[in-house]
Amino acid sequence: MIRVVYYYVILFMTLMMTIGGSVAAFMAIADIVSPSSYYQTYSEYKEMKIANKTKYDESGKPISQPEIDDDELLNEYNTVVSQEKERNREMAWNTLIKSFGWIIIPLPIFIFYQRKVRRNE
Repeated sequence: MIRVVYYYVILFMTLMMTIGGSVAAFMAIADIVSPSSYYQTYSEYKEMKIANKTKYDESGKPISQPEIDDDELLNEYNTVVSQEKERNREMAWNTLIKSFGWIIIPLPIFIFYQRKVRRNE
């Protein structure tokens, strides 16, 4: 009786691990196909760049406003956005590989114990 309960506990645990890995793999594939978008708008990015290049005196008042070329700044923003999407895709590939580990490792154990339960019945 204890052996049968043990087998079913092992079957349950490995099945849950495999299901969890499958869900994580599906989510990673979704992130690869459609990565999350960049969270910062162009106007926010522009304001941040202007604030970073502005020089301030000791009291905190701005001394000079920097001259920024809008075309250059837009190209830089687009580069940052594309790099962020590529980074998200790389993280999704990494997650997908890890998720396959949650499928591949417990699945043979599940199959092994499932066969043992069938033989014992």
